[in-house]
Amino acid sequence: MPESTALLTDRYELTMLDAAVRDGTANRRCVFELFGRRLPGGRRFGVVAGTGRLLSLLRDFRFGEDELRLLRDERVVDAATLRLLEQYRFTGTITGYREGELYFPGSPVLTVEGTFAEAVILETLALSVLNYDSAVATAAARMSIAAGSRPLAEMGSRRTSEQAAVAAARAAFIAGFGATSNLEAGRRFGIPTMGTAAHAWTLLHDTEEDAFRAQITALGVDTTLLIDTYDIDRGVETAVRVAGPGLGGVRIDSGDLPVVAAHVRGRLDALGAPRTRITVTSDLDEYALAALAASPVDAYGVGTSLVTGSGSPTAQMVYKLVARQDSAGTWIPVAKASAEKATTGGRKSAFRTLSGGVATSELIRVADGFDTPHGSDHPDARALQTVLVDHGDIDTAFEGSEGVSAARAHHIAARAELPSRALGLSRSDPAIPTVYAAG
Repeated sequence: MPESTALLTDRYELTMLDAAVRDGTANRRCVFELFGRRLPGGRRFGVVAGTGRLLSLLRDFRFGEDELRLLRDERVVDAATLRLLEQYRFTGTITGYREGELYFPGSPVLTVEGTFAEAVILETLALSVLNYDSAVATAAARMSIAAGSRPLAEMGSRRTSEQAAVAAARAAFIAGFGATSNLEAGRRFGIPTMGTAAHAWTLLHDTEEDAFRAQITALGVDTTLLIDTYDIDRGVETAVRVAGPGLGGVRIDSGDLPVVAAHVRGRLDALGAPRTRITVTSDLDEYALAALAASPVDAYGVGTSLVTGSGSPTAQMVYKLVARQDSAGTWIPVAKASAEKATTGGRKSAFRTLSGGVATSELIRVADGFDTPHGSDHPDARALQTVLVDHGDIDTAFEGSEGVSAARAHHIAARAELPSRALGLSRSDPAIPTVYAAG
C-alpha cells in the first residue's frame, strides 16, 4: 500500500473541490452523511464494518510531493487548490455507528462535519471501505446465525484481491467467525489463524498414507486430515489407521455434504474414533450451512460466498450532503429529490428503541438546528452514534486488534437485541422499521 491514501479516490472529488476553491464555497461548513437507502438482497439487517480501517486510512490521507505532482501534471486542479491540498488535514468531526453495530435503511452510519473542502474528498474512501466491509460482515452474521454454535473459519483469500482478503477476514471475525486462514489479517488485527493442508499435499506423496503420516509427524495427531483427494471411504480408514482413535479431525471438501458427512461420521465411529471432528468446506453459504444443521458436522470453512458478500458484494451505501451553511452562515438542510434516490436533509441522531430488551425500531431524530450538540439521550432507546474523530483527533480505540475485539463484542450484544424474525434467511423487509422524528 502507498504511504498516502489521498489518491484512493475518484477524480470528480477533486474537480468539485477545485471549482469550490474558485467560486469561494470551499470553506462553507457542511454535514455529509453515509447511509444505505435499502438493505441489499432482501436482508433483514446490516452489520457496520470497516470503521476502524477507515480511521487508519484517514490518518494517512495526505497530499505529498508525488500526489501533488500527479495532480499538477494531469491538470486535475489548479495552483490555488494544489496549495490547499499541500496543507490538507481533516480537522472536522466524524460521528458514527460503532463497528459491529446493526444498521437499517436510512441509518446515519457515518456523519462527517467540516468544510466542504475537507469533507467532500473523503467520499470515495469512506464508501469503498464501508461498502465492502459491511457487505462481508452482513453475510458473515447471517452465516453465523445459520451455523449456530458450530465454529466458522474464513478461508476466502484466494477468491478476492490481496488487500480485500485482509479486510474480509477482519469483517468476518467482527460478525461471528472465529478464525481466518489469512496470516496478514492475523498479524494486523490479532485474529486467530488456522490451516493444515490442501489436496496438493496428498498429491505430492506416493500414497495417501505417506501424506497423512508426514502431516501427523509435522503437526501432531490433533491435526485435521483432508480425506477426499481420492476415495473418501479409504481416506477415513487410512486416517484412523495412521493417527489412531485420537485423530483430531477430518476435512471434507466435495460431494453432497449432508450425505457424505453422515457417512463419514458413521465410519469414524465404527473405526473407534468417535471424538474425531468433521470439518466441511466446499463453496458454503448461509443456505448450505442451514441445510447442514442436522448433519454430524463440527465446524465449517467458508470462502467465496463470504468474501463476495454472499450475493450482495456491496452494502450499497451512499455519501450525501445533508446540510450546509449559506453565504450568511445560516445552516440549511439540503436533500436530493430524484426519483427513487431522494434523501432526508438535516443532521441526525439515531436510537434503537427497545421493549423488554428487544429492538422495535430505528428511530432517527432530524435536528431543527445545528448549533447544539447531537442528542445523546432518548427514553426507552439506546443511542447508536459515537464520536470517532473530534476536530481532527482520531480516537485510536477503534483501530488495530483492540478495536476489532471491541467491535466483535459489540456485535454480539447488538445482535442479541434482534427480534426473532430477524434471524430468518429468506428475503424479507427489514426486521425493524426506520422511524423519522423531528428533533
